[in-house]
Amino acid sequence: MTTRARTTRVTWSEANARRLDRQFPSDGASPGAGGGDAVAGAVAAMLGAHAQVLSAAELSVGLRATGVTRTDVRTSLWTDRTLVKTFGPRGTVHLLPAADLPMWTGALAAVPTGTSPFSGDARMTPDQVEAVLAAVSDALTGAELTIDELSEEVIARTGPWAGDPVMPAFQGMWPRWRQVLHLAGHRGVLRYAPNRGRKATYTHPGVVPLPAPEATALLVRRYLHAYGPATPAHFAQWLAAPRGWAGRLFEELAGADAIERVEFEDCGPAWVAAGDTRFPSAPPRGVRLLPYFDAFTIASRPRERLYPGAAYERALAGGQAGNFPVLLVDGTVAGVWHQRRSGRRIAVTVEPLTTRSLDSAGLRALEDRVERLGVVLEGVPALTVGRVDVGGHA
Repeated sequence: MTTRARTTRVTWSEANARRLDRQFPSDGASPGAGGGDAVAGAVAAMLGAHAQVLSAAELSVGLRATGVTRTDVRTSLWTDRTLVKTFGPRGTVHLLPAADLPMWTGALAAVPTGTSPFSGDARMTPDQVEAVLAAVSDALTGAELTIDELSEEVIARTGPWAGDPVMPAFQGMWPRWRQVLHLAGHRGVLRYAPNRGRKATYTHPGVVPLPAPEATALLVRRYLHAYGPATPAHFAQWLAAPRGWAGRLFEELAGADAIERVEFEDCGPAWVAAGDTRFPSAPPRGVRLLPYFDAFTIASRPRERLYPGAAYERALAGGQAGNFPVLLVDGTVAGVWHQRRSGRRIAVTVEPLTTRSLDSAGLRALEDRVERLGVVLEGVPALTVGRVDVGGHA
């Protein structure tokens, strides 16, 4: 007679507490993942810092690593090169640890691209895509080019078709080849270089991607370490990958005993990395301020548990996380906030969503968090508790 192994059961409180502990260990001590560099370690712990708004990424990193300022993040990015700015999960700009770039490029290049969102006359054939990626790689090797300079090089190497203005842009139309700019980052042939004045520049990262099976397996385990328990659908949403592909990937890893099934409250069957089944017994505590597009608010699922009650309506944009900076109290969203800078002065307005969101102890903790925000942003903060009238980030 065989004995069926007992399935670990995980509550939302346990999962939430562990996720917070792994990104904010000891309430501000630097995460250990990513080596001795505190900045790269913090970015590794959250699996990339969303950097469409670079100042938000600097704050995400600084709030996770003791003593780190925005200058430290910029030094890691442009001088020490322990960080890389490139296209990461969901095709959006991220800061990633340079040491992890082989994993990221190997895994992201393996994600099926799906149907093109562009009209038929704007789309590129598979051969054209490969031609553009080869041209980008060739043009950026040993060079730092603005987007206009890169465009000239790509068109010269491929043909006039690459320059056809068929992509809707903010103030006109972009050339056809631009639709695969993010794919060049995923393939490991493009990353950001330091700005030239106000213009962004790009260069070749000089990275050798890991083989797809190794890279995707490693990324899943890293994701589950940071945000598990999670389902294949959660992983697919976080990565902007097809659900079927994610489901098959999880099946393969489960068959290889690389991941382990648990029962997760409100989600049913979910997964953690094999052997990673220890969870804190104490519920999450504390007050935190998280900026636009913070990785924790985007990746934590189920979203309705992280954004309970009024938070789901006030702090999300149609269910999309990241558009509002949020106040986190005891592990759940309890308010929104906004900052306005004038010279060194930083006016911080925090709007609790209920009268019970902050007691006197919570208010003192919030004041400490605002002071820490000032250290990261290298300014002098002033806190106001009141209505935030600024809308979500577009």
